[in-house]
Amino acid sequence: MQQATYPVQFSVDYPDRPLNRLTTFFRIFMVIPIAIVLGAVAGGTWQWTSGTSGGRTVVVAAAAGAGGLLFFAPLLMIVFRKKYPRWWFDWNLELQRFSTRVSTYLALMDDRYPSTTDHQSVHLDYAYPDAERELNRWLPLVKWFLAIPH
Repeated sequence: MQQATYPVQFSVDYPDRPLNRLTTFFRIFMVIPIAIVLGAVAGGTWQWTSGTSGGRTVVVAAAAGAGGLLFFAPLLMIVFRKKYPRWWFDWNLELQRFSTRVSTYLALMDDRYPSTTDHQSVHLDYAYPDAERELNRWLPLVKWFLAIPH
């Protein structure tokens, strides 16, 4: 009987050595520099209140970072051109691998500081889709529309 294949392959190697207790104790402080790098690369949304104007609270929001900016363009390319460039896919895959390494480090699953280049003990992989045959070009817009109530 053939084993079912999953669209995403993810695993974290169990450490074959005793974990460093000192880095475990200070992990929340040690993760700050790499978390700043991840936040700068992955992008995000920040919101702050700048006071009141005419009895109303003024809220300012901003989105920045490469990940935040590189999300909208592939969406438009899939919808209108039925293409998903390979380099964009590779960028997104490596960004998810990096964020998974940082999360694994913070979740105490590995005591090695997250690398920006090596895959270390975290393995994440999924197949490159054929945008023209495998992806529904209007499905991303439908999903965003259905997410509005949330």
